[in-house]
Amino acid sequence: MELAIPILPVEDLAAAKAFYVDGLGFRVTFEVSEDGRTGLLGVERGTLRITLDCPMAGHGRNACVSLQVDDADAYYREWNEKVVLARAPHIEEWGARTFDLQDPSGNTIFVMGPVR
Repeated sequence: MELAIPILPVEDLAAAKAFYVDGLGFRVTFEVSEDGRTGLLGVERGTLRITLDCPMAGHGRNACVSLQVDDADAYYREWNEKVVLARAPHIEEWGARTFDLQDPSGNTIFVMGPVR
């Protein structure tokens, strides 16, 4: 199986871990850090996988990852209770139901699912 896993730059690995694990319900797949604030952290939730890198010098900042899910509204309802979301789900003119949010480092998480 081939798979693309986005790597997002983060300012603080501990804050990112709290956001993705406690806030969004991901689980840690690997963690490489000597101080808890810098290093690499792999997280996944079902088939969604992300690697978080601190510091990630030379690769730009304010990245965006798109997560394709079965039910955007279900994710919105769950996550809206735990973290600040940028906007409610809506139907895009290109035929998907989407919403987005930002992690503590300013990376955008764009969630899209089918229109139901």
